[in-house]
Amino acid sequence: MSFEQYLTDEQDPKTAEKVLGKLNDMLTPGEQMLYLAVQKKPAMNLIPDSVIVTDKRIVFCIPGNLGLTTNFEIFSWRDVKEVSFKEEFFGAKFTVVPMKGENFTVDYIPKVQARKLYQFSNRQLEKVKEQLHQEQQEKEIKQAASEPPKSQIVPDSVPVPPAISAPPIVSEPLPPVSASLNDPEDEVTLKLKKLKTLFEKQLISSDEYEAKKADILSQL
Repeated sequence: MSFEQYLTDEQDPKTAEKVLGKLNDMLTPGEQMLYLAVQKKPAMNLIPDSVIVTDKRIVFCIPGNLGLTTNFEIFSWRDVKEVSFKEEFFGAKFTVVPMKGENFTVDYIPKVQARKLYQFSNRQLEKVKEQLHQEQQEKEIKQAASEPPKSQIVPDSVPVPPAISAPPIVSEPLPPVSASLNDPEDEVTLKLKKLKTLFEKQLISSDEYEAKKADILSQL
């Protein structure tokens, strides 16, 4: 793979080639690497740590045993609460704060690279927040659609009183009431109740509620 695109901020080429080669074998289908930061210590920088941001996770590559092994600390964006960085005299400290567990920090990150890590990481965190918000809205809409209207819910334990016979009452016959007058009124009332329920659950906006309400009332 070509790694020159990840050397825009003076990353060490040898470290970048080695780290990206390992990470390329770990990528899931469709996963893309977005940015690479390489540690730069002021004295000796023979085996630096690295931080890689992808569109699905953030990966810390920590060499061990004089570079013969590599430890990977991997955090999915859904498991990250926030990221932060602190600029110091030599470079900056970059920290990931997970939802659970301890924070993870790499120091001596060049300041420009630390800022870019913070920028790319926050972009991915914002995307995850939008996805979670959208998933929650879809879940609420499905629940609202599956629930019957409140007026149709009949408790199972309501006792039915026994019928009491009463003497017939003789009265003047009332004029017949046209069914066409009652049916529309009952249907309109039910529609208004359903509309109000959707509005109270914040599934529709105030403007949509008023517009639909006016449309229903126009049927009277």
